Amino acid sequence: MTAGEHYHPLSIVLHWLVALLVLVQITLGWSMLEIPKAPPGLRAGWFNLHKSIGLSIGVLMLLRLAWRLRHPAPPLPAAMPAWQRRAAAASHFLLYACLILQPVWGYLGSSFTRYPIKYFGVTLPHWGWDAPALKDLFSALHLGTASLLTFIVVLHVAAALKHLLLDRDQVFQRMWPRHAARRLF
Repeated sequence: MTAGEHYHPLSIVLHWLVALLVLVQITLGWSMLEIPKAPPGLRAGWFNLHKSIGLSIGVLMLLRLAWRLRHPAPPLPAAMPAWQRRAAAASHFLLYACLILQPVWGYLGSSFTRYPIKYFGVTLPHWGWDAPALKDLFSALHLGTASLLTFIVVLHVAAALKHLLLDRDQVFQRMWPRHAARRLF
């Protein structure tokens, strides 16, 4: 694998940082649905952590998008079938879209409640108002996007493992730190 076929180190760091946060967020998000409303402080603490991580992912994704627009992905192997190239492009587009829209839906849903939005304990300006119908709309968009995102993440991980373990075509290694990529299978 040549240097041109490898992602930039900042791209790799942002990818794995977002990946870790997304796995935490998916686990936390789906498990939060079961947290009882009493005592209220317990539920609010987990929801505020979820909101904080989500907003962080949104900021990191905007940074990733800005970086990606100036630093395109290395080319896929010439031998890769066209349908796989299209599937990769579509799944990456959907990942970026979901990971940017998801925090937006969550923030907007939280803005239309009487509860403050806290970012790791710091109360953010509250510009919305208590509007249950708007909160429900954005909550539905947030949940729908979460379902789509979960599916796409599973698909993305499966495809990455296919490239690593079955195809052995160096696609996985492009997003792995260079010094560690040499040691992979």
